[in-house]
Amino acid sequence: MLFRVRTIGVSGAVVFFFGISLIGWASGLSPFACCKRALIGAVLAYIATVLAVRAISAILISSMIANKMAKKEQTGGS
Repeated sequence: MLFRVRTIGVSGAVVFFFGISLIGWASGLSPFACCKRALIGAVLAYIATVLAVRAISAILISSMIANKMAKKEQTGGS
């Protein structure tokens, strides 16, 4: 893999957890409700981030492979 998928996913989930919990706290929700919503949001953010990073990584890897193959065809090597 081109990127560290798990590290990026966990970082995104942590940011979303605290962001959602602060928004809930500012809205006047109870701490339990804030925690539940932030936890659900963090799990969803982790899944979305991992899927996005994997997609970007796959696109970049296929682009690099196509570039190498095009260069190899131009030089006449097999």
